[in-house]
Amino acid sequence: MADETNFETARYRIRRDAKGAFAWAEGALSWAKTQWRDSRLFRWIAIAAAAFVVLWALVWFALARDLPDAEMLLDYQPPLPTMVRGIDGEIVDSYARERRVQLQFVDFPRPMINAFLAAEDKTFWTHGGIDYTGFVGAVFDYVTKLGSGQRAKGGSTITQQVAKNILVGDEYSITRKLKEMILARRIESVLTKQQILELYLNEIPLGRQSFGVQAAARAYFDKDIGDLQLHEAAFLAILPKAPERYGRAKYADLAMERRNFVLDQMVANDFITREQADAAKAKPLGVIQRRSAEKTVDAGYFMEEVRRQLMGRYGEKAEDGPHSVYAGGLWVRTSLDPKLQTAARDALRGALLRFHGGRGWTGPIATIDVSDGNWQGELVSSYLGINYQNWRVGVVTARTGASARIGFVDGKEAPLTGLPDALKAGDVIVASPEGNGYRVRTIPEISGGFLAQDPNTGRVLAMQGGFDSRLGAFNRATQAMRQPGSTIKPFVYATGLDFGLSPASMVSDSSFCVYQGGARGEKCFRNFSGGGGGEHTMRWGLEQSRNLMTVHIANDAGMPNVIRTFDKVGIGQYKPYLSFALGAGETTVEKMVNAYSALANQGRQFDPSLIDYVQDRGGKVIWRADKRKCTGCNMKDWDGKAMPRFAARGKQVLDARTAYQVVHMLEGVVTRGTAVTLRDLKLPLFGKTGTTSGPTDVWFVGGSPDIVAGVYLGYDKPRSLGGGAQGGRHAAPIFKEFVQKTRDHWSDEPFPAPAGVRMVRIDRRTGKRVFDGWPSSDPKAAIIWEAFKPDTEPRRSTRQDEVDAMRQEILTLLRRGRAVEAQRKSGTTTEQPGNFAEQQGGLY
Repeated sequence: MADETNFETARYRIRRDAKGAFAWAEGALSWAKTQWRDSRLFRWIAIAAAAFVVLWALVWFALARDLPDAEMLLDYQPPLPTMVRGIDGEIVDSYARERRVQLQFVDFPRPMINAFLAAEDKTFWTHGGIDYTGFVGAVFDYVTKLGSGQRAKGGSTITQQVAKNILVGDEYSITRKLKEMILARRIESVLTKQQILELYLNEIPLGRQSFGVQAAARAYFDKDIGDLQLHEAAFLAILPKAPERYGRAKYADLAMERRNFVLDQMVANDFITREQADAAKAKPLGVIQRRSAEKTVDAGYFMEEVRRQLMGRYGEKAEDGPHSVYAGGLWVRTSLDPKLQTAARDALRGALLRFHGGRGWTGPIATIDVSDGNWQGELVSSYLGINYQNWRVGVVTARTGASARIGFVDGKEAPLTGLPDALKAGDVIVASPEGNGYRVRTIPEISGGFLAQDPNTGRVLAMQGGFDSRLGAFNRATQAMRQPGSTIKPFVYATGLDFGLSPASMVSDSSFCVYQGGARGEKCFRNFSGGGGGEHTMRWGLEQSRNLMTVHIANDAGMPNVIRTFDKVGIGQYKPYLSFALGAGETTVEKMVNAYSALANQGRQFDPSLIDYVQDRGGKVIWRADKRKCTGCNMKDWDGKAMPRFAARGKQVLDARTAYQVVHMLEGVVTRGTAVTLRDLKLPLFGKTGTTSGPTDVWFVGGSPDIVAGVYLGYDKPRSLGGGAQGGRHAAPIFKEFVQKTRDHWSDEPFPAPAGVRMVRIDRRTGKRVFDGWPSSDPKAAIIWEAFKPDTEPRRSTRQDEVDAMRQEILTLLRRGRAVEAQRKSGTTTEQPGNFAEQQGGLY
């Protein structure tokens, strides 16, 4: 009963209120009709109000319907550079076309915030996105400047500037300003004031390719924002008005005036005291002309390889995807070792300069047009540079007889001395300070490549692809295809070991001839130093880099088997011609180092890698080089089984025992062979020198159980290096200097022997087993330890063994003679046509 009473009461009140409202509306309508009939002023006001509503609706429809949603700012991801770390986790480089650093609101110092509020938006904390007083002033200024070509003052709040910088764009028009206002209101309804300020201080363009106050602090003062003084914070606050003007030295007076105005505004807003402002005004601007380099290590060739790989995987720009190189904010961990990299760079550069010696000026790096006076812009856009001592890249702006001037990227000019006769205006050169000017310097014409790798993982530790990557991006460590010469011989010997030979096997060092057909006749191989004859141990042949012995081994093992070995270790794919056993094919430093890494790692090889893993801007790993899975590693409780382990990485490309035997022989190359210059390092090292026909290239590849490195020297357009050029004389010393400068990276631990290898005492000259003596530390001792596979070590010799061996040798010679005669009669040959003869003789 009570519910029915309450229901009726409610119905009564609704009817009563509805009648009252209807009566009020009816009375208001009657009044409006009367006023419309009797009052002209009322009619004009009503028409104007209706027109305003219609106009506002049309404007809203035209401008607001296509505006972006302000809520997207909640998940806004600004474009950020890619940061690159080295093997120790420290930042070594970045990929950026704009300077950006993303901070949180709590990271911004209060004086910095107050300086920007005083300069840009005093009422920021109280307005709803639009400062109507400032807007009216901006409209008035716009009207007064119509047709003058001058730009009206902004009148935009910080919220409007956020809308402009992120959502709308910087078009100069009334339309853009109205869109700003609409979006500013929307932004204020979505974000807090702190979030708006955070976006603003991170995204505001402040000149010198800097976006945000942290990047600008680095660009103008080489400081972090937490280290800025008051006058420096005030300077940054003036930049939004005209960053390209106030940041230049010639407008320093205008910048000082504007900075002091900002300080006065901070006083007026009770942000600082008058005493603080006066003290800040007394200080100079303190703006630096150039910021210090961000890079902590000079690794341009390495970083360019990393950049290429990242761009191939994720793209370059923001439009290419969320993880692009120049906008995705990636964090990349690489295998670069800064100390090894610096040593590699210095060792290679030193060798190039020593080889060049007094050969004179090699010509300009490039040429540009200086006749129109725009040489500075062209020099800047060339992106040429150098990081060697105090050398600088510049352009010859004038040359008259024995005098000349050089200009640099900062626009400054200076007198130039040491002028070559061929030097002319427009030549881009390197020069170093001398007296009151600069002196011409020479970049060596000869070049080369160096690469160091961890053989146990495949990680590339250092890479130098020329004198300086700023002079050209061509990477001679990974891109230059060169003949490896004798550095390829260890893999010929490895094939021989796989087909029945041992390090103590006796191999002929006698002449080896092949018939090349009627046109070319017979070709006979020779050793580099000439001579030959007799038989020697396989070890001796590798230590002394004997061409004839190598050819005999390749022929006996079969060239199809030899080139199969080359292919398996990744050196290259060649045809089965004996010339390739002496290094006539082409390959790269990277491939040769990776092949030697397989030797050092008991035949197991990894693909060379520069990147360990990649993280997105949030820290999530999105790619890693090591893709192995560990089944059971994350189980909650132990299941009682054996500890889970990662599967083995890499690929077994050589028999582990064969690889060790080759390494053991290559240790002899360092001890008493062609790389004896490395012996006084007193480290367990293996390696092989190489010199190609001409000689056009000199090589060394080798290392320890933990680091393998390779280097070559040669002209980019191959030509003779001179008769005295040899791998042991020019390339091995580069490796030696590299080791000396990084001695703490090199272990004294010897190469471990794999299972199945037997160490036996032999006479290194005869290859016979020794029972009555022991090896010594003398590098030229007659008795040494030699590595053998089971049942291949020499047995105790007897007279009958000698007779049998002689009989076998005679039979072998007879077979070879018959084979050569058969080839002559049939006119067939297994040798390379074309320039075969020219490619043989000088390979050693």
